Amino acid sequence: MTGISSLVSDVLAGYRLTTPEATLLLKAKGRDTLTIVSGADEMRERRVGDVVTYVRNQNLHVTNICKNLCGFCGFGRKATDDGAYCHDKAAIQKQARLAYERNVTEICLLSGVHPGFSLDTYIDIMHWIHAVAPGVHIHAFSPDEVAHAAYRGKMTTPEVIARLKEEGLGTIQGTAAEILVDSVRQVICPRKVPTADWVRIIKEAHTAGLRSTATIMYGSYETAEDQARHLAILRDIQDETNGFTELVTLPFVHTSTPLYQQGLARAGPTGREDLLMLAVSRLFLDNFTNIQVAWGKVGLKMTQIALLAGANDLAGTMFTDDVTGDAGGSGSDYLDPADMERIVADIRRRLRQRTTLYEFV
Repeated sequence: MTGISSLVSDVLAGYRLTTPEATLLLKAKGRDTLTIVSGADEMRERRVGDVVTYVRNQNLHVTNICKNLCGFCGFGRKATDDGAYCHDKAAIQKQARLAYERNVTEICLLSGVHPGFSLDTYIDIMHWIHAVAPGVHIHAFSPDEVAHAAYRGKMTTPEVIARLKEEGLGTIQGTAAEILVDSVRQVICPRKVPTADWVRIIKEAHTAGLRSTATIMYGSYETAEDQARHLAILRDIQDETNGFTELVTLPFVHTSTPLYQQGLARAGPTGREDLLMLAVSRLFLDNFTNIQVAWGKVGLKMTQIALLAGANDLAGTMFTDDVTGDAGGSGSDYLDPADMERIVADIRRRLRQRTTLYEFV
């Protein structure tokens, strides 16, 4: 039995991995990779059984004008750049109406952090959506957007969170996390909130009764040690608040990003790294029920294999994802539940539609 095999066996027997051990697993090569994947699949089966979930949702684009202009992103623009846009009420309501006609249960806002937006802007957008899509769950506003609204309005972040919840926010986005290691953030997203602020704001949202996703954006500039530190921070928060609904794994899409073009990032993760991120997350995050695979970023065949590597959730139908497309990804617009059914049934699992909060529809 190799060291990796015995470590995986220990986890399946109830042992809680340390951060250095997670790093070791993330660096695995050869057949050790399959040992970790197999252990994660067993852990997934114990945790959630044979059900694979998805949410019927639609991304709603508000603006690509962004104060951050992160190196890993091909989506953000300055207001003066070619192709910059900021949708008005009519355009936002047109997208929301279309989502409502498609019987979505969730609308997810995909947006740059517009320097001119305030808390009132965010509230107006939610009201516009609810006016034409009543009852639809709004999933929006990262900790970076909360911090920005607080700064603009000379308010505290808990005050911003309380108002957003009061005015119709369903869940908060655990995005803007990328890698929660400040030495990495200084390179890939220097204008975003530092790690301590991201952690504080997410905890404030959970305490206020707003659940959130947790995310990791991997395969750019960071090391396996950084990835493990990030996962450890998420696990600690979950121990404290139990506010995360799932982990969303987001592989770096490199093609059209400044970070890659400047030689600061590699060409995204390999397939081995994709599988290990999912599998190690399943084994390490013993307090998370759901691990999500980003089908729009890894493709349908890798998505199916990911479901054998610890993942149990296929995210949503989405209908549109300009963020992945602008970074150079393809095939990220819409996944038909019939296609989900095909890949899920092929590995003897059952597909179920869920809400944002993981109740079965």
